Amino acid sequence: MAHTISPSQPEELAQALASARASGLSIALTGAGSKSGYGGPAAPAGTILSTAGLNRILQYEPHDLTISVEAGLPWAALERTLAANNQSIPFDPPFSRSATVGGAVAAGLSGARRLKTGSIRDLVIGMTFATLEGKLVQTGGMVVKNVAGLDMAKLMTGSWGTLAAIVSVNFKLIPSPPLTRTFLLPASRLDGAQRGLLQPIAYDLRKLPRQPAQLLIQCAGTEAVIARCTRELPGAESLEGAAETALWDEVREFGPRFLAAHPEGVIVRAPCILSQTAPLVETLPFSGIARAGNGIVHAAFPSPGEALDWMSLCRAREVAPVVEAAPPSFPLEQRWPNPGADFALMEQLKSMFDPTHILNKGRLYGRI
Repeated sequence: MAHTISPSQPEELAQALASARASGLSIALTGAGSKSGYGGPAAPAGTILSTAGLNRILQYEPHDLTISVEAGLPWAALERTLAANNQSIPFDPPFSRSATVGGAVAAGLSGARRLKTGSIRDLVIGMTFATLEGKLVQTGGMVVKNVAGLDMAKLMTGSWGTLAAIVSVNFKLIPSPPLTRTFLLPASRLDGAQRGLLQPIAYDLRKLPRQPAQLLIQCAGTEAVIARCTRELPGAESLEGAAETALWDEVREFGPRFLAAHPEGVIVRAPCILSQTAPLVETLPFSGIARAGNGIVHAAFPSPGEALDWMSLCRAREVAPVVEAAPPSFPLEQRWPNPGADFALMEQLKSMFDPTHILNKGRLYGRI
């Protein structure tokens, strides 16, 4: 039976990693455990290390638009703290009510606002992580423009805890806009030139079962900006206030809610060129969310067989899909069937940080 450790100090976490390695025990890193079905199936572990005890806000400078927090802080608590000062981290990770900061960053599952502000890698300006050697490594700092040296924080972001344990993260913040409004249109109105003119903060396609796809455009700014967007989107249904918030919460939690209703369900991510986005969404037999401004389609399927069929269709269109979430029975080799030419470098990095492959084995889509 695995032994669970929940340190309350960074040094304790680092020491626990070193002790487990010295004992030859496999290690599972976890925060709140919200994304256990995401990534890949983790191998059985002898030691479970939880960051839940590392849950402090270390430094918050509202005027400098920066914050430093420990990895075990709930993401929802971080958002509440920032909202009190009309600030945010435009990341929109799923499982927003239960996820921890460290888990959200380690998974790297960016949401709709990636269009305007980039992925989570672009929002992290510093990090402290613990290695299997028992060392605490600091990278970056509390300055938004920090380019000195190798940015190890970008390496840890999206690594699913397969290289080291995130201890704390420094973020750059953005002021919350004075007003937002969301416009709903048929998917046929999708137009890249229109997106450039409006400069929305989110530009998504939503596909619901047995319904045509719908274009969701969220604009933000002053009353004059919102009025201009309204003029430039004639015929659009508009949402604001509670209705708008509920819509984007639905988009944000699309994957988790689908899987809660379909225990054998599968979520597939398919990155494609922008011109392929709408046609790929049209092929979905069930439901999906697509980042129409980034070319990333998230498709949901009630069963593995249906997901595998659609993945074959993607490959026929020269799109390389990745399985974000699936039941343990899903074929391991199909979770990330085409890792790409840079996978050899990823394996080298894994060997540098974890030469015996005992840390979160399998969590990076079954490949590492």
